[in-house]
Amino acid sequence: MPLGKSLATWCQEYPLIEELVALRPLSWFNPGIAPAAEALGDVGLSQADVDAASARLARFAPYIARAFPETAGSGGIIESSLVALPHLQALLTERHDLSLDGALWLKQDSHLPISGSIKARGGIYEVLKHAEDLALAEGLLRLDDDYATLDSDAARAFFGRHKIAVGSTGNLGLSIGIISARLGFQATVHMSADARQWKKDKLRAHGVEVVEYACDYSVAVAEGRKQASADPFCHFIDDENSPDLFLGYAVAAERLKAQLAAAGIRVDAEHPLFVYLPCGVGGGPGGVAFGLKLAFGDAVHCLFAEPTHSPCMLLGVYSGLHDEVAVQDFGIDNLTAADGLAVGRPSGFVGRAMQRLIDGYYTVSDEELFRLLALLQSSEGLRLEPSALAGVPGMLQVLGEQQGYRQRLGLTPERLARATHLVWATGGSMVPETEMSAYLARGQALLQAERQ
Repeated sequence: MPLGKSLATWCQEYPLIEELVALRPLSWFNPGIAPAAEALGDVGLSQADVDAASARLARFAPYIARAFPETAGSGGIIESSLVALPHLQALLTERHDLSLDGALWLKQDSHLPISGSIKARGGIYEVLKHAEDLALAEGLLRLDDDYATLDSDAARAFFGRHKIAVGSTGNLGLSIGIISARLGFQATVHMSADARQWKKDKLRAHGVEVVEYACDYSVAVAEGRKQASADPFCHFIDDENSPDLFLGYAVAAERLKAQLAAAGIRVDAEHPLFVYLPCGVGGGPGGVAFGLKLAFGDAVHCLFAEPTHSPCMLLGVYSGLHDEVAVQDFGIDNLTAADGLAVGRPSGFVGRAMQRLIDGYYTVSDEELFRLLALLQSSEGLRLEPSALAGVPGMLQVLGEQQGYRQRLGLTPERLARATHLVWATGGSMVPETEMSAYLARGQALLQAERQ
């Protein structure tokens, strides 16, 4: 019995729990959404904090460009492109017999350099911040130095006396492990049972120690945190509670603002922006959403997407209990092909800080993720891993909602016709060809069965 109450009592008090337990895809639009000017104060961070994070990434750009030549073209700035999805939008219109007003776009964090996922933002940023703190304290570096000097044997020998650890379902571990090992740190990634084998193999190929667990994400994080706490030279990167990770993700918003402007896309009250963010523990989507609210205020509307088998953030925010409850408490198994989203207990920090800033939450089945994966590949020639497709149904959720959300926020048909809908693609470019081919085959088979 979760927290001493029967499941029947829970369902009576919180009716959506019955739907969640039955693993039915659903959406919930947050009745507690508040104006950005009021709710941003809940977070405990500010625009100045995001600006400081952006400046730090600029200081490290010469190092990144030297250490990772694939970033040389962007001057060491780790960023992804923005692409329109007109063909996928047409397919969705036909498939769901809906008029999908507005324009559908994709933010390709799936193709970020170094580690090929959104985690190349927050994960790499926190490692760089820790490295800078250590190097400044040691006198190895000054703020006005050329940070490319950190790509040296002397710097690697210094960082080699220190350790970095993290618990991960895969992508966060990849980003942190790769950058940590390149700087010279002793890196350990505690991987949950659902992490893909190719991600473990890639980490080990970079000299990272991988500790495997037969349990889920929460256990991997707890064990990693416990082991790191006993070592004063080990910095544990806590995806559940790290403001530094959060700020690394938040930097994406100002960059997106420039990209939208360059594409001629207006964002204001008459031209709303909807952003659909796949959610695991919540750090990545929470940080991006925070940055977006700072950048666009009430003109941006953020929704979190989760697998039907792992709806931890929806459950935590809807019940108001945040990290005091886990999906397993209600008999939900937390087993999903969307390995990056296979999290049973949400970040209490993100859930509480962002609960008045996130417009809504929805869930999607694994089968639908594979269908969408195949549809995206056939329509736009783009390949994502299953978890990264969770944002695609968001446009359908908003335009088809029956909860009074659009009316409450003044999202008139005229405004929706001028809206931009942005799917945040979180990973996929580094998936091995054999694995991606299997994903596509499964998606195509599911689509064929649907059409029969």
